[in-house]
Amino acid sequence: MAISQHSLPKYLQDPLVSKECKDLMSTLSKNRGWVLPVMYNYQGFWHSISHLQGVLSFQKHFPAQDTDIFVVTAPKSGTTWLKAISFAILNRTSYPITSGDHPLLKTNSHELVPFVEDIYADNPNPDFSSMPPPRLFATHVSHVSLPESVHVSKCKIVYMCRNPKDLFVSAFHFTNKLRLEHMGVNSIEEMFDLFCKGVSLYGPYWDQVLGYWNESLQRPKQVLFLKYEEMKEHPGTELRKLAEFYGCPITPKEEEEGIVDAILRLCSFETLSNLEVNKNGTLTTGLSNQAYFRRGEIGDWKNHLTAEMVEQLDMITEDKFHGSGLTF
Repeated sequence: MAISQHSLPKYLQDPLVSKECKDLMSTLSKNRGWVLPVMYNYQGFWHSISHLQGVLSFQKHFPAQDTDIFVVTAPKSGTTWLKAISFAILNRTSYPITSGDHPLLKTNSHELVPFVEDIYADNPNPDFSSMPPPRLFATHVSHVSLPESVHVSKCKIVYMCRNPKDLFVSAFHFTNKLRLEHMGVNSIEEMFDLFCKGVSLYGPYWDQVLGYWNESLQRPKQVLFLKYEEMKEHPGTELRKLAEFYGCPITPKEEEEGIVDAILRLCSFETLSNLEVNKNGTLTTGLSNQAYFRRGEIGDWKNHLTAEMVEQLDMITEDKFHGSGLTF
């Protein structure tokens, strides 16, 4: 018996595409997708149909406020972790970290900090009136594709990047989890070829990273640039940096009470991945929460990439980042 369209996870359903989006799609270059058959290149970056619809509505309708905060990543750059830490920092007065009833213990961080383009893919005019400032959003959208209202506001952006070798391996495994059985699995060789050509969701990876890196240099009070590897190696230092940037620094009293370690324990891979909601729960998109927890380790690429692949990625990264001051 065939599976009905409405029983599919939302990310595999045909979205309600506007005429504006359909007209635009007919003019855009296309390439093979990692999950869906086709991706479209808009403003230099690749999107699925639903993502494109969401980006267009986001650009056209989002009313930015100066107090807004955006956490931004390329997919599989530690997004789940950054969302959890940011939520915990910003809401630590309303939701004490050591409370057994903390939202992160019963709700996946992707629900607590939604991707704004996903919101707009479902509704071109969502109501954000119930969200008190500072409103915390997430996005995978490149800097050039952010709404004009964001560009002209004083809102804050935190961008976290990840070593492209680990990012690619994580994205490869993650996107294969999203494919239905009859689609088969993508081979690592063909996906590696696409990634190196810049064809990945919200990619090219290097162009997205450089966009936010350059903004962080030009507007350090509005854009904070982080590295996943530094977050893993020096989590306390980076968490304090985040709290300071968000305008709610860790106080001496909180330091004495061990708030930094408490946040890190609450938001750790070990804690979050073993929660019932993340082992058996499902997002509103229909995707299993468990799919977001694989390994979260630095250097896992060594178990998957050949020497030739490593050399190729390193050469591309060195060439793309040459002269920028950005290194891995």
